[in-house]
Amino acid sequence: MFSKACEYGIRATIYIASRSRQGERAGIKDICKEIGAPEHFTAKILQNLSRMKIISSVKGPNGGFYLDEGAKNIKLIDVVRAIDGDKLFTGCGLGIKECSETKPCPIHNEFKAIRNSLQQMLERTSLTDLTKDLEKGLVFLKR
Repeated sequence: MFSKACEYGIRATIYIASRSRQGERAGIKDICKEIGAPEHFTAKILQNLSRMKIISSVKGPNGGFYLDEGAKNIKLIDVVRAIDGDKLFTGCGLGIKECSETKPCPIHNEFKAIRNSLQQMLERTSLTDLTKDLEKGLVFLKR
């Protein structure tokens, strides 16, 4: 459902949120190792998220990515929209340009319900919510 960039972005921001809760910044090498993502591609994603004020960054030997106090309640939908836009929540499940209520594709109604449910989950789930189970070792960010 999500693009590869969005998958890496979500995993990276959850990891960054976890490190931020511990008062630490996360370097790109550490992030990529912990989430199983390619460094160059992930760095570009995180630069974009930083420009969009989803995460913050500091350059230099003691630098890295972090969530500032104001970003502690960033919702997953903010990350998804910053990377993939709204297409997931408005587009056709089969990629048909003219799919609508009046001219639906074969899976329109079922896909619409799934899409709406996913959007609601992303809207109510914050990065901080997800860090709690990660820190307890109950969930994982890579295989």
